Amino acid sequence: MKRLLLSVVLFCSAYLLNAKNYDILQYGAVADTTVLSTKAIQMAIDQCTLTGGKVVIPSGSYKTGTLYLKNRVTLNLEKGAILYGSGQLKDYPENLPEYTFFRKGSVKRALIYAEKCTDIAIDGEGTIDGRGACFLVPKGSKVDSYTVRPYLIWMIQCTNVRTEGVRLRNSGLWMQHYLACDNLYIHNINVFNHSNKNNDMMDIDGCRDVRITDCTGDSDDDGITFKSTSERANENIVVSNCILSSHCNALKMGTESNTGFKNIAISNIMIRPSVVTDRSMEGTPKGHTGIALEMVDGGILDGVVISNVSIDGPVCPIFIRLGNRARPINPEKKVIQVGSLQNVRISNVQAKNALSACSITGIPGYPVKNITLSNISIEFAGGGTNQFYDKAIPEKENAYPEFDMFDELPCYGFFVRHGENLRFTDIQLSTKSEDERPAIVLSDLLFSDFRNMWIESIPKGICSVKAEDCKGIIFSGNRVKGKTNCFLSLKGNNNNDISIVGNVLNNSRLIFKTDPNITVNVNESGNIK
Repeated sequence: MKRLLLSVVLFCSAYLLNAKNYDILQYGAVADTTVLSTKAIQMAIDQCTLTGGKVVIPSGSYKTGTLYLKNRVTLNLEKGAILYGSGQLKDYPENLPEYTFFRKGSVKRALIYAEKCTDIAIDGEGTIDGRGACFLVPKGSKVDSYTVRPYLIWMIQCTNVRTEGVRLRNSGLWMQHYLACDNLYIHNINVFNHSNKNNDMMDIDGCRDVRITDCTGDSDDDGITFKSTSERANENIVVSNCILSSHCNALKMGTESNTGFKNIAISNIMIRPSVVTDRSMEGTPKGHTGIALEMVDGGILDGVVISNVSIDGPVCPIFIRLGNRARPINPEKKVIQVGSLQNVRISNVQAKNALSACSITGIPGYPVKNITLSNISIEFAGGGTNQFYDKAIPEKENAYPEFDMFDELPCYGFFVRHGENLRFTDIQLSTKSEDERPAIVLSDLLFSDFRNMWIESIPKGICSVKAEDCKGIIFSGNRVKGKTNCFLSLKGNNNNDISIVGNVLNNSRLIFKTDPNITVNVNESGNIK
């Protein structure tokens, strides 16, 4: 053992002594964007991998095509350095990774590419600009736009990856795609991505042992995005202290969800409006959703904890969806299972300026399970009417998951359907303008608790909460702000074991009501009326 430790120490010492800096100017790079410096920068990378060290990009503006990172190489951009991507597609060679994933053979290009590398990094105080607007595909074109647009960073099956400090701008596609990587660290980067379609901030896809900290991003498409397009799940991930803006979903798991997401902790996130308010290629300038958890391609979402989130801007604060799109990784591998979404905790969320109700939905026979929401306060725009009270909401089992997939919802706060063991605790729901709809609509819900909620209602509304085909539901310690005709309206023949206990309902004309000629097992006691 002592000999082994000594060998490791000697190896590390030798590595540090041999590691050196490789200035790209010494290899023929030119700080002139009319000159292509791809060969010079690549030559520096090729030399650097022999000893390990840094390829240094000094202050100045440089132009390059695809660069291939290699083992033990850090691409370091000094303060004042700007690395521009070429605007010519010919400067981005096609790459076909060995690894199997959904878009294999479709996505082919990147400005910075690494495959099966170890100990690689991109860092510094400089900027990388992909000039993504050069790769816009005209509307109506028959060209698959994924094939002719480069990522800015694409890393596949790499280990010990670090992206730190740099400013990333204007990708032709996703800004960063980390696919099947292990030990990934993304820290203190600043992303602005509004030059083309599919301009995500970052995509973490089938990665393990990931830390994303102190990052700021403003993207036309999704922000911090977790995807599952291969046989590997995203596992053991920490995200903290980030500021996000998105025209789509600021914080998202899915849509692509073949294997899944496990053991993920996210905290201290600020979601704010995008600075780009006059245009949008994907979504809307206001943004779609703050937090979106989606499982639709047969995978498993299990063990996700999200806390301390401030949301201002997106239309919908929270969207959770288990569906059955069943899109396979490749045509030969069919998806035969529905998948599951369970063990999620979302806490300490403050949201304002929301225009659409939140939703938490499974599909018939496949409920979402063990979802806990606590200490959440959301202010909605309001303005809804009773015309949607009895609206039949289609299941849309195989539809693309998006907050507006059900169109207008029959509530202003939360629409919850096909769930088991859900917990709502210390929830405050309010509206800027009067809304006649219930705050919450429940359907096909089993063994769930709603405690210490404060929900706003008005006399024109039919009820504060509507429940249909629910069993084993407890309402306790809740109160209504404003006047309401009825706290709980029970619809249909299949409501059983409903408990309404210890609520403050002196603003409610009725504690509960049922459809005529329907017998429901309700335990009602200890309420202040």
